[in-house]
Amino acid sequence: MEMSNARPSWDEYFSRLARMVASRSTCLRRNVGALLVREERIIATGYNGAPQGIPHCLDVGCLRQKQEIPSGHRYELCRGVHAEQNAIINAARYGVSTLGSVLYCTHQPCMLCARMLVNAGVISVVHQGDFEDDRALGIFKEAGVKVVEIRI
Repeated sequence: MEMSNARPSWDEYFSRLARMVASRSTCLRRNVGALLVREERIIATGYNGAPQGIPHCLDVGCLRQKQEIPSGHRYELCRGVHAEQNAIINAARYGVSTLGSVLYCTHQPCMLCARMLVNAGVISVVHQGDFEDDRALGIFKEAGVKVVEIRI
């Protein structure tokens, strides 16, 4: 990723940080990072991977990959927790409210995450594309959650 001398906007700044968070992912198919931000301050981060104490896909393989299940299907077979879900969980674990927050994510959230983000009080989603789920976009629209795609 090329860095310019220009000071990045808040959206660029947090989107770049989401990419760094994604580098911790243990998913074999897609590395996703997410940040929850309120008033230009990071309140939680998350990346996709197995729950604590459970072997990661890096160690035991990916069932969905072995069964050639396409991206966006059969989530129930995945041992991983999505980055957006982990950001919400991490905020809850440490008693941090997500009401009025903005999600920065390396990928567009799926429908499962969209529903959770709406209920968590997220008011805006800034994502970097690379995944399409029209049902998720519909949920965000119905709930009045602003969605912005950014390319950095």
